[in-house]
Amino acid sequence: MATNTPWTGQWVADRLGVSLRGEGVTDLLGLALRRNPKRAHLLVSHVLGKHVPQRPHVVYGHAFALGRRVRGLLGDSGPDGADGAVVLGYAETATGLGHAVADGVGGVPYLHSTRRTVPGVVPGGGFVEEHSHATGHLLLPEDPALLAGPGPLVLVDDEFSTGRTILNTIGDLHTRNPRARYVVVALTDMRGPADRELLAAFAERLGTRIDVVALAEGTVALPPGVLDKGAALVAEHDGPGADQDPAGAGPVPDGRLRRVDLDWPAGVPDGGRHGFLPGHRERLEAALPAMADTLAAALPPGARHGRVLVLGNEELMYAPLRLAQALDDALAAGAPAGDALPGAGPEVRYSTTTRSPVLAVDDPGYAIRSRIVFAAHDAPDDGGSPDRYAYNVAGAGFDAVVCVVDSAGDTAALHQDGGLLARLAAHTPAVLLAVVPTYRPGPEGHHPSMSQPLRGPDFSSYAPEEVGWLLKDLSGVELEAPTEEREEAIQSGGAHYAESLPVEYQPTAAYQELFRSALNASAARIARAVGAVTELVLAERGPDAVLVSLARAGTPVGVLMRRWARHAHGLDLPHYAVSIVRGRGIDRNALRWLAAHHDPADAVFVDGWTGKGAITRELADAVAEFEGFNPEIAVLADPGGCVSTYGTRDDFLIPSACLNSTVSGLISRTVLREGLIGPDDFHGAKFYRDLKDADVSGLFLDTVSAAFDAVGDEVAADVKSLRSQDRSPTWAGWAAVERISEEYGIGDVNLVKPGVGETTRVLLRRVPWKILAQRGAGADLEHVRLLAAQRGVPVEEVDGLPYSCVGLIHPRYTRGATGTDGRAVNGK
Repeated sequence: MATNTPWTGQWVADRLGVSLRGEGVTDLLGLALRRNPKRAHLLVSHVLGKHVPQRPHVVYGHAFALGRRVRGLLGDSGPDGADGAVVLGYAETATGLGHAVADGVGGVPYLHSTRRTVPGVVPGGGFVEEHSHATGHLLLPEDPALLAGPGPLVLVDDEFSTGRTILNTIGDLHTRNPRARYVVVALTDMRGPADRELLAAFAERLGTRIDVVALAEGTVALPPGVLDKGAALVAEHDGPGADQDPAGAGPVPDGRLRRVDLDWPAGVPDGGRHGFLPGHRERLEAALPAMADTLAAALPPGARHGRVLVLGNEELMYAPLRLAQALDDALAAGAPAGDALPGAGPEVRYSTTTRSPVLAVDDPGYAIRSRIVFAAHDAPDDGGSPDRYAYNVAGAGFDAVVCVVDSAGDTAALHQDGGLLARLAAHTPAVLLAVVPTYRPGPEGHHPSMSQPLRGPDFSSYAPEEVGWLLKDLSGVELEAPTEEREEAIQSGGAHYAESLPVEYQPTAAYQELFRSALNASAARIARAVGAVTELVLAERGPDAVLVSLARAGTPVGVLMRRWARHAHGLDLPHYAVSIVRGRGIDRNALRWLAAHHDPADAVFVDGWTGKGAITRELADAVAEFEGFNPEIAVLADPGGCVSTYGTRDDFLIPSACLNSTVSGLISRTVLREGLIGPDDFHGAKFYRDLKDADVSGLFLDTVSAAFDAVGDEVAADVKSLRSQDRSPTWAGWAAVERISEEYGIGDVNLVKPGVGETTRVLLRRVPWKILAQRGAGADLEHVRLLAAQRGVPVEEVDGLPYSCVGLIHPRYTRGATGTDGRAVNGK
């Protein structure tokens, strides 16, 4: 078979009168004849990797480049930005194309339609492909929220011919979940003027925007009567016995087939049938080199320096494509130096099987030179043809074929006499079978949230790259209650503290001045602690660390740690904020999102300081059910002796503790309340946009960051000292809290709030009884004394505290004898 023909569409053009017009179109496409009464011709892509074996880097590179163009079109962030997009590919032809486009867009979920029904998974949509031989498409996302977001939907198909399939898809999905923008991506856009006008009118009718991105644009010129002429040509060249392959009708010859265990990474889906998230991609990328080495080692010696085909299976296109890329790299790296010459050495090609019936003609000017026909082996249930096809494999001179199927397709039919393996073995000396485990969605109702992180300026006053909030926006919900009402409801057991919000404290002019003075005085000390804890994290957890701050006190610290990593090492660490609620645990949907988008082992939980260690214990219990997460918390200050990763164990003023939302990106404390937070939602919070004039979040961050250069030598010395110490938790703070609770007759350690940060919170949010201050404590407690004076709370000077101060909440609602109104009568 010749391989250097100028165009593989000439045979059809000469006999049927079909012609392609448009710059670059014939470089991408050849022509063949369908065995389909609805359409005579087939546009055969040279760069798709479906019908024509192609170099895997060529296939992936074209698709990835399309994804980069989509990101450039949408921009990174904003309501219609690429960061909030979802990519949807079409089965079967564009499942791998769409997946690689999603890679190019970067950091977005991917889903492809499917013709395989999956018991227990409720379709999230469906549509028809009118010209196709198999028209039904299902959308089966594991998490229905994947298709329910407001961001752009990117639809990917191999060719955009009339646009009918796109109209059907958008029509179905827009009815379920209207969105402002869609982007249609294809290798070639072959629509005529009428089709373009139809799409524009359709978008206007829906009140949405639809953009089109393609490698090449052109048109297909069809002569009158093309369907009848095409059918006659097929009948002429596709007579009885044309589908038979006697050489492959028996069993696989001995020694030609070898099964290869890929050691596919557990939990990584085989493709996008139920959704494929950025975290899945990261884990797959990490595993690909080892899997490629396994395949390379399993090849016969001659094939390692010859032509190898990696053959995917219908909708399973992306996994074989990535394996083919990695195998190509592995073989090239292991080739002798002389094999680097053009035309010498190993050559890996990639294509997939298909259910599309196409006429094969062994002519240099025709795109489909050969056809292997075999029985379907993945239990088809769509009522379609039982035959499946592999094109341009027979007679192509491959020294080995790596057949990649998912485990649902590893059936008796695959291995039977005349099955795919036997057919392949008739045309190559060696067949390797690599089985990728079929991904099964999780238990019903247990879906990882697909919501994208909220980012500024739409949610919070922080820059979008500083932090992604894994929260639900409750800004329009009235959640605030007077402090005394909240306290009574919390202590009486009528409500949990996370079910409402305190009224935001509006600082006086004197208090604001005190904050600014404290910030200026402590900026270097905070910068030093930020540097020390960040350096410990990078030294012990590595440069791939993902910062996960505990909203909201931990969030400014997480932003500062991210800034230090960039300042000192040029690293852009991902940073997310998640909710953890005492007595309710961490946001499990947020953990599932993190596990889907990043390696859980890279997650580093961040908080501002420790008190008695309640959140430390809560976190350890919460993440125990999630494999891979390290429950250790990194904090600036650990006066309670609760963690081993900290900047200091001194109890000193961190000015971000002095205020509420106005030093935390204008975000409220987190909320967890039935009726507002559903089973698949993140915990909630509010964005106080109306407080923007009082916002000092940026001032706090910039003031501390400005001190980074000045404390570099001190940080280096601190880290050296810390790494040489025994930093094991001592839990000294917990013991002190128990002693204080008993000594003051409180009887509930949750009403004892140790440390300057927790004491400040008591004064801002709760009903304080009294403040215990370490005798001789100085400037770190000026704001505490001011707040206490404003609220009429006594400050008692004491000795022997492991903290600068301790705030005591009055136990009047649940402790001691009660009167008829339920309040305590003994004042305790």
